[in-house]
Amino acid sequence: MTYNEICIALADAGIENDRGEASMLICRFCNINKAELLGRRDQDFDSPELESAVIKRCSHYPLQYILGYWDFCNETYRITENTLIPRQDTEKLVELAVRLLPEKARFIDLCTGSGCVAISTLAARPDCHAVAVDLFEETLKIAGENAETNGVGDRIGLIAQNVLRPDFMEALGEFDCILSNPPYIETEQLSLLAEEVTYEPEAALDGGSDGLDFYRVIIGEYGKYLRSGGLMLLEIGWNQARSVSAIAHEAGFRCEVYKDYGGNDRVAYLCRPGDEQI
Repeated sequence: MTYNEICIALADAGIENDRGEASMLICRFCNINKAELLGRRDQDFDSPELESAVIKRCSHYPLQYILGYWDFCNETYRITENTLIPRQDTEKLVELAVRLLPEKARFIDLCTGSGCVAISTLAARPDCHAVAVDLFEETLKIAGENAETNGVGDRIGLIAQNVLRPDFMEALGEFDCILSNPPYIETEQLSLLAEEVTYEPEAALDGGSDGLDFYRVIIGEYGKYLRSGGLMLLEIGWNQARSVSAIAHEAGFRCEVYKDYGGNDRVAYLCRPGDEQI
């Protein structure tokens, strides 16, 4: 298949960024870089792996899973169907964490998935250490690989636990910060998601009947594990600011919501009254 043939196939399948994705697929499966591809767009790339990848993508199987990796912040992450796909919106969570964590902070990342939030935070803050928690061993294995690949493996601990049952926290001591990009989609909305999202792990998406199950537990029960002056940074859905703020206030936290780069509400910043850092 040539570059142009792949572009046409992807476009006919309704893939918006057909040219960009064609380049990524050819580079990935034919071991060339983008600069080399510029002069070889008329070449017939005789690669069964490339052809299979194009067919998969035309069926709207996620590009990120086909490639097997994805960039997030300044790092590259291995991803599989066991991990949520890292998204640019979540980079706002990391940006705030990097700015707000105190010197030599110890933080915990709940529902870590690929580990992208904790790892990119650690990569930008070499003075910090972290614990990352996820329910599934398969997912944590990938997070561990990503930590090593991105040079922070010696500063992160990985724990397989159910975030909705926080008793395990008793053995971990206190933290300066709690980070989380938890599941926050309403259960009834899962069947209405874009086709590509349905390939991602449902457990990383389903936030319960109103999408707020994890926020009730994290905000209501994890606060006691924060050191004096500690904070929480939680990713939220675009329409959840009011609900999450109400949960925070009920638990005794002050809550501010920050928008992502697309202008949508994205990160809830929680602290005890008088501990504000922003």
